[in-house]
Amino acid sequence: MPIIPQLDLSHNQLNGPLTNLPNGETYGLFGPSPVLFLGNNFFNDLIPTSLCRRTDLDYLDLSKNNLTGKIPKCLEKLERLYAMILSSNQFSGVIPSFVGFGSLTRLRLNDNKFTGEIPQELGNLRYLNILDLGDNKLSGNIPKWVGEELTYLAVLRLRKNNFTGRIPQSLCNVSNLQILDVAHNNLKGRIPRCLGELIAMVNNSGSGQMGSLFDYDEINVDQVMKGVDLEYTRTWYMVFNMDLSSNQLVGEIPNELTALSMLVGFNLSNNHLTGHIPKSIGNMTNLFSLDLSGNELTGVIPPSMADLTFLSHLNLSHNNLSGRIPTGRQLQTLTDPSIYEGNKDLCGSPLPKNCSNPREDPTTTSKKKQEAVDEKTKLWLFYVDIICGFATGFWGVIGVLLFKRQWRQKLFMFVEKTMDKIYVAFVVRVNKIKRGREVA
Repeated sequence: MPIIPQLDLSHNQLNGPLTNLPNGETYGLFGPSPVLFLGNNFFNDLIPTSLCRRTDLDYLDLSKNNLTGKIPKCLEKLERLYAMILSSNQFSGVIPSFVGFGSLTRLRLNDNKFTGEIPQELGNLRYLNILDLGDNKLSGNIPKWVGEELTYLAVLRLRKNNFTGRIPQSLCNVSNLQILDVAHNNLKGRIPRCLGELIAMVNNSGSGQMGSLFDYDEINVDQVMKGVDLEYTRTWYMVFNMDLSSNQLVGEIPNELTALSMLVGFNLSNNHLTGHIPKSIGNMTNLFSLDLSGNELTGVIPPSMADLTFLSHLNLSHNNLSGRIPTGRQLQTLTDPSIYEGNKDLCGSPLPKNCSNPREDPTTTSKKKQEAVDEKTKLWLFYVDIICGFATGFWGVIGVLLFKRQWRQKLFMFVEKTMDKIYVAFVVRVNKIKRGREVA
């Protein structure tokens, strides 16, 4: 049959190997953009080398099938390809370096079995807009060149791999970045403060806001929002999300991150973060999903959290937070006690612990403990004063008498006269009493 420039067989129940596909180049320079959509079927086996003859292809989508093996090297001939979507298959081996030699703007290899490190050649894809390598078995560090070379990235998804090391500060240079998802890895260290300067997340000035380039450009972006996996297609460019959850991150949550006012999702759960929740958290006015659970955060919940009027999913469980839970506005609708469980010193609705009862109010209890400590301190100081005063007075007198003989003599004479007077007064008093009894 003649070559069909645009062939869409996706979302069916086709199976077997990818044989008998039209091959060769399409004719005509001004015809429709050549695309091949075979996703969401049950195709298996390897990618046939005959596909490499379609050097005219602009868009290739083989996602959500059962294809196996490695990416054939002959695909490097598809130099016009701007989108390679091979996600959700059974591809294995390392990501071939030739993928980085072309004009790709969309590269999705997620949900496969790729191993090894991210090839440095991907840094040649200067206009890459979406890079999704999540749900594989990749390892090593997140390369610094990702932030230095791929400055047009709008989506960086490295979720559920085995990446180690730190989050590179070079990512702060990617001004168009609106989705940063490095959850479920083994990243360590502190969260870079400069991530609060990601321009697209601050004022929606990223290149991703233009959305799909063509009507058929239905890029799928998987994100965890509100605690569930969601798939965004034509609306992915409206999603602003930062997910750093389930790593080994330490330190405090940088206050600078609260400047990311465009974020609708913010997930730092299951790390080892300490310190307080930033008081300016209320500046993230577009948040509707916030998860800080499973950390070691302390202090009170900032009152500004009540200013998050779009918030519909909140999880602060399993930290060391204390004090009264803020009320008002959107927080009034979040009535699930599990949001705050695992914080033994929190009180107030929706928890059963009532802050109005001093026995149960951790703030009041803390004050009582402090007052008790103050009382003990005052009592101790009182006894110390008495002892010091006694010692000063005692040795002040005894010391003088030890060194002043004349004073000792006068003291003894005074004591002796005083005792004589007391003795005489006592004897006279006794005689009077006896006479009174004899007269009676």
